Amino acid sequence: MKKKELIFIIAILLIAFALWGGMFLMQNGNYASIRITIDGEEYGTYSLAEDQVISIGNTNVCEIKDGKVNMIEADCPDHLCMKQKAITDAGGTIVCLPNKVVIEGEKAAHSKDSSADFDAAT
Repeated sequence: MKKKELIFIIAILLIAFALWGGMFLMQNGNYASIRITIDGEEYGTYSLAEDQVISIGNTNVCEIKDGKVNMIEADCPDHLCMKQKAITDAGGTIVCLPNKVVIEGEKAAHSKDSSADFDAAT
């Protein structure tokens, strides 16, 4: 490999890492919120920007940490809610059917949702 080819490859890699780092930095602070409901009744709305542990009634406990929400405790028999994917600022849902607990993530106002651009009526 010639010296010019090596310099070219290194330059391409540096540019790729710089772009990746810029995208990573732009995503930080993109926090939204979550809404918790129990049996259809709103329990509360919480920001993803603040790390906290939330006791949901006497049945479930969720944790907000580093902009992600996970169910960390549940008294349901199958614990499927604890195995569901974390909610982030891009949205998502965690459901505990036996306890009728739903945690819904809400997108940040400035995040882009490509499905919102689709209009079936036109």
